[in-house]
Amino acid sequence: MMHYNTDRRNKNMTTYIDTHVHLNADQYDEDLQEVIDRALEANVEKMVVIGFDRKTIERAMKLVDEYEFIYAVIGWHPVDAIDCTDEDLKWIEQLAAHPKVVGIGETGLDYYWDKSPKDIQEYWFRKQIQLAQKLNLPIIIHNRDATGDVVRILREENAASVGGIMHCYGGSVETARECIAMNFMISLGGPVTFKNARQPKEVAKEIPLEYLLIETDAPYLAPHPYRGKRNEPSLVPLVAQEIARLKELPVEEVAKATTENAKRFFGICD
Repeated sequence: MMHYNTDRRNKNMTTYIDTHVHLNADQYDEDLQEVIDRALEANVEKMVVIGFDRKTIERAMKLVDEYEFIYAVIGWHPVDAIDCTDEDLKWIEQLAAHPKVVGIGETGLDYYWDKSPKDIQEYWFRKQIQLAQKLNLPIIIHNRDATGDVVRILREENAASVGGIMHCYGGSVETARECIAMNFMISLGGPVTFKNARQPKEVAKEIPLEYLLIETDAPYLAPHPYRGKRNEPSLVPLVAQEIARLKELPVEEVAKATTENAKRFFGICD
């Protein structure tokens, strides 16, 4: 049962949507409600929680039923691909019938961690693209040190038919344009605020606002000046502020555009 709404936020202020947050992570076990309250007070009006294994998917589904402003994306993370089974994917398909499940993921490839072999990661990545196509839901992509293979597989599987999000994008402007051509949005997170993050800053400058989303990936990747601390969705305005600075635009314009983009992309109504 939903027991919480967004009436607490200041209706006259700029609002934000955190399009990728792990409120279902163990790091929030002690103070989840306070974290949510701080997000609302920072005018983060909606949050999309990502479930990427059995435990976090179950938690995400619970959150969407408890809070009217929380939505879910569910899938299987590439680092844990070796643990995924056909039964898991069938279960995800059944859960995705819930009206507040707005995407499949995060899926993709992660060549930084070596828990799951590349071929197994690729197998479940393709399977999840196919599931997203079957359900007509967008795909949320995790890519770490695997850009060439991620883009190739998205092409080979015709992922453009449903589109998706390049989550916490850290690649080149050129690759961002390739992804946009395949019906993908580019989501920027905390790293765009880091002093030496050349590529995310270039992307923020060069890619038109109509293709951008903002996220925290909390509890990870806290933006400057909180780098290294636990991240939370109340900090997503700092991402918008840095994009605004780089584009030489008012932050209100960035917030409005990225919020409208997220609502349109996920089919979220006010």
